[in-house]
Amino acid sequence: MTKRLYYDSSEIREFDSIVESVATGSPEQSRPAVILRETAFYPTSGGQIHDTGWLVFDGERLRVAEVADTEDGRIVHYLEAPAPPLVGAAVHGSIDPERRRDHMQQHTGQHVLSAAFIDLYQMSTVSFHMGEDYCSIDLATPSVSSEQVVAAEKRANQIVFENRPVRVRYVTRAEAEKLGLRKLPPAERDELRLVEIADFDLSACGGTHVSASGQIGSILLRKTERVRQGTRVEFVCGARAVRMARRDYSALSEAAALFSTQLWDVPDQIRKSVEESKLLRKQKDDALDQLAEVMALADLRSQPEIKGNRIVVRVFSDRDINFAKLFAQKLTRTGTPAIALVASTVDPPGLVFAQTPALTPASSLAGAYGSTADMGALLKQVLSSVGGRGGGSRDFAQGGFPAGSHVNVEQLLREAAGTIGA
Repeated sequence: MTKRLYYDSSEIREFDSIVESVATGSPEQSRPAVILRETAFYPTSGGQIHDTGWLVFDGERLRVAEVADTEDGRIVHYLEAPAPPLVGAAVHGSIDPERRRDHMQQHTGQHVLSAAFIDLYQMSTVSFHMGEDYCSIDLATPSVSSEQVVAAEKRANQIVFENRPVRVRYVTRAEAEKLGLRKLPPAERDELRLVEIADFDLSACGGTHVSASGQIGSILLRKTERVRQGTRVEFVCGARAVRMARRDYSALSEAAALFSTQLWDVPDQIRKSVEESKLLRKQKDDALDQLAEVMALADLRSQPEIKGNRIVVRVFSDRDINFAKLFAQKLTRTGTPAIALVASTVDPPGLVFAQTPALTPASSLAGAYGSTADMGALLKQVLSSVGGRGGGSRDFAQGGFPAGSHVNVEQLLREAAGTIGA
């Protein structure tokens, strides 16, 4: 079992150790790895991500890219270098100080925040996740109101500003059961490592932590969302909170400049723009609907009747397939039996074949009102000759062919029309 130097002091950044075992790589894990007699590198566990840093031996500096726990309690250091030190070699370890400080701020901030939700609302934390950019806790509650978020954030930051001592101590499980821990871990070991924020929180934890709550800097709650086990609260602490606040402020300032308004008026301006956009979209849709109807009626009147139907062939080079579909629908719903063979050459190109449905498709009157042609079958036949795909029902079918294909679309539709009229 590897001795974990960070258990007694999260401030350790440099240490000396001996290599106990070496893995040069395998098909499953190509990176070389070493296990040391003792280490200050924290492995990914308990929701906290691993440290990074360097191992130095014989003047060679090797990058530690990942650190992980094994089932038997040893800590594996995965290296970027192809040649790890030999078993028995003396090494000097160096932890990335900025990353370690960040993790200490996030993890202690999580303890404070989880305790604040318990203190105010009896909402317990089910799980904790630390990512590269943000952290989150899952609360055992179906919802958290915006007022509760603000209050919990305020309470947590009060604890930060009071700069309360953060201490580590070890107790037996029997002792821990009498101390009122926020959450008692599963019965896996007799001795527990406790992290205490003076007069506010006491939790069993193996992570790295600051020595006083003021070192957290600040706690900023970002958002909440419903998840399977409750409500997820996303947050950042310390230097991350400053970076996020700066990024948010920059984005908000840019938005305010675009709207020529103050920062605090941006939400109202966005709501106004959204409503205007919805109105313009509706006006556009109405205009396209009217245009499609006018064009369909004009084309329909210009075509002679053939076997009780009017066949309209139309290729749109400046309208997309959605307009082609709308045009075909308008044309076949006028009350005059018609067949629409329509295409759009705007990427992605496509075809729409439609016909006026027969009043009584199963009767002998079908031919008197509506075509007896099958649009789905006709479209498949046409597209198969140009490498396209599509299909549909007897009265409506849609498909397309690869963009960039050298297809004379109008000729294709004319030939299809000739098939119907034959």
